[in-house]
Amino acid sequence: MSTVALLGFAVGIVLALTGAGGGILAVPLLVFGAGLSVAQAGPIGLLAVALAASLGAVMGLRSGTVRYKAALLVASAGVVCSPLGLWLAQRMPNRPLTAVFAVVLMYVAARAWQRSRCADGALPQRSKPPPCRLDLARGKLNWTAPCARALCWSGLVAGGLSGLLGVGGGFVMVPALQRFTDLGTQSVLATSLAVIALVSLAGVAASAATGHLEWAIALPFALGALAGMGAGRLVAARLPGARLQQGFALVSALVAVAMLMRALG
Repeated sequence: MSTVALLGFAVGIVLALTGAGGGILAVPLLVFGAGLSVAQAGPIGLLAVALAASLGAVMGLRSGTVRYKAALLVASAGVVCSPLGLWLAQRMPNRPLTAVFAVVLMYVAARAWQRSRCADGALPQRSKPPPCRLDLARGKLNWTAPCARALCWSGLVAGGLSGLLGVGGGFVMVPALQRFTDLGTQSVLATSLAVIALVSLAGVAASAATGHLEWAIALPFALGALAGMGAGRLVAARLPGARLQQGFALVSALVAVAMLMRALG
């Protein structure tokens, strides 16, 4: 197995153990392991995230936990902004882009550590009702202008970061859906995966169309990620979720520091 495929295999294991947000480590692995710039690694990492999120979204659709109208609205906003992020990434010097990625990765590490401290997954008490409320009788969200506006802004941020850094945007979508809706945890995760899949696939298509996706690296990396996901799923259920999140947080923080040192050095 080639080095790139092994890197993909490692990303697949992280995805299986920690969820789609773990795909943010794909870019650092390609930067340090394959010698790519952040702009080169971004579309390749995005392909692996797109495949992983698509699998999760299909499972969510089958179980009925995906709020597909909300996912389509958010993803539409994200798809609009993703090409702008991609355009900026191709024109931004590698060192500043690496520094931006390091800061985002440090934020993801802090969020993962915070989640690990809430073993029961409990969310903080709300000071006021969210703009998007679920109608229990119909089993659907009540659509209002504040609800649509909040979700659209979330999609724009997730899409911009997706194109700029080659990340799926799960670290944006999950807290956004938790803040702006009263959906249950499983529905939040499944809807977030649907958004990530759509936005990531759009980013991959845009990268391929503009010639910025290196297929010779992307294909073995993606195949390795799929194999790693299969292997990771075999052990994921046997490991404590809090410990996995803490491990992911520590690894992410160390990688963020290494990327920041690379950017400054």
